[in-house]
Amino acid sequence: MMNDLFNSFMTGPDDKGRFGQFGGRFVSETLMPLILELEEQYERAKTDQDFWDEMQDLWTHYVGRPSPLYFAEGLTAHLGGAKVYMKRDELNHTGAHKINNVLGQILLARRMGKTRIIAETGAGQHGVATATVCAKFGLKCVVYMGAHDVERQKPNVFRMRLLGAEVVPVTSGRGTLKDAMNDALRDWVTNVRDTFYCIGTVAGPHPYPAMVRDFQSIIGKEVREQMQAAEGRLPDTLIAAIGGGSNAMGLFHPFLDDKDVRIIGVEAGGKGVNAKMEHCASLTGGRPGVLHGNRTYLLQDDDGQILEGYSISAGLDYPGIGPEHSWLHDTGRAEYVAITDVEALEAFQLCCQTEGIIPALEPCHALAHVTKIAPELPGDHIICMNMCGRGDKDIFAVARHLGFEMSEGG
Repeated sequence: MMNDLFNSFMTGPDDKGRFGQFGGRFVSETLMPLILELEEQYERAKTDQDFWDEMQDLWTHYVGRPSPLYFAEGLTAHLGGAKVYMKRDELNHTGAHKINNVLGQILLARRMGKTRIIAETGAGQHGVATATVCAKFGLKCVVYMGAHDVERQKPNVFRMRLLGAEVVPVTSGRGTLKDAMNDALRDWVTNVRDTFYCIGTVAGPHPYPAMVRDFQSIIGKEVREQMQAAEGRLPDTLIAAIGGGSNAMGLFHPFLDDKDVRIIGVEAGGKGVNAKMEHCASLTGGRPGVLHGNRTYLLQDDDGQILEGYSISAGLDYPGIGPEHSWLHDTGRAEYVAITDVEALEAFQLCCQTEGIIPALEPCHALAHVTKIAPELPGDHIICMNMCGRGDKDIFAVARHLGFEMSEGG
């Protein structure tokens, strides 16, 4: 059901940082003063025209926004059904949507007098964006990255180091995004005086889920205007990939109260949503619990211990999801499905061959679902999917999975 007080899906979270039963603020006493200060600074920034003027200037002249809304004519013809549009956020500076949010958080960090920025990253795109903005503003940058992801995302690791960031491989757990976030939180507790934690997704303790969503909502706001210009109306269906869910929430949020717009989030189905948990589909195969400062859907065992997820995509390899997505799932406003590694790889190749666009593995999950539903829809149905990242970082991993011999030295 909608928020009864405002009769809207767009007003959350409440004053306790909750979307229904999800969200909240589960952090140590050491972090609470910093969290409250961040919330206060963001509440001020939301009504500060100077803050938004600086954001808009950076989005325009540094990031390259607005990103194009592209009619995928070749893919549409190949699928033979609905019209497919792509929101081309992979054309942003740094190659993904992540920089939309990083700019906002680091502007807040500077207002708070913080000189050291820490971040976690899976696919490396959030790490690259954080390192990029820190380089621009002369801030120290430390990025925590699972050792497994360091290996499979070598191009992005090199980019971060070129930009002056310290990349810390995390060997605990399975060496993926969850473990990187654990170590980043430990760092933050130890270094609260000068350190700001730049979270890359719509998860974590309040106010992060709402704050990251608000910064990423530039995606959906642009789509509304661009689709009106292109088609004279809103899209019928929105589709985006989900790990923690920032690119999806950025696309979805400005449309939540448009009841005729169908909204679909696509989780990483890995090797299949099964009892072995060889996937990262927390809404499809998980249940509510608490992780990384918020209550949300998680992959966990009967004792509440967090399970290790799996995905071919480093950016979707997380055993939880943002709390607002959990709320949208339970209210029924958004649908959530899972796509396997094999299906994502097929979509990767199809996008390359029909559109001349090499996508990241993350949006390939969304694209794979597009290929499933578009042929069954009429030709006047409009689908908009978020092409949230480019595939430079994934070509070596994809080559290995497709059986190609390829050396990174040339």
